Amino acid sequence: MRFLMMTTDDSSSAGSPPDERVAAEMGRFIEEMSKAGVLLATGGLDPLPTRIESSGGKITVTDGPYAEAKEVVVGFALIETRTKEEAIELSKRFWQIVGDGKGVIHQVFGPEDLAAGQ
Repeated sequence: MRFLMMTTDDSSSAGSPPDERVAAEMGRFIEEMSKAGVLLATGGLDPLPTRIESSGGKITVTDGPYAEAKEVVVGFALIETRTKEEAIELSKRFWQIVGDGKGVIHQVFGPEDLAAGQ
């Protein structure tokens, strides 16, 4: 099962880089997940995205920031685990390293899942 774990920011946090201890601990965590084959991809995201909307055949492109947005996705990790519970446990370990924050976990369905009717 694949899961997309995303970290969000509501602009109330400073967004400062992590201290050396947190950076080192996160590096070890990422290396551990990579060696175990759990971590498929990870990275930070630009907090000012481009929105694309299609309605009635018309496509609209709008550059951020968006006044109505309360929070934005600023980082992600794509992982593969046997269960959702394993994904939640990895997310808990992440938050134990970085401290306060918010995030979401989405199961990712690929072409093989759609073909199987999931």
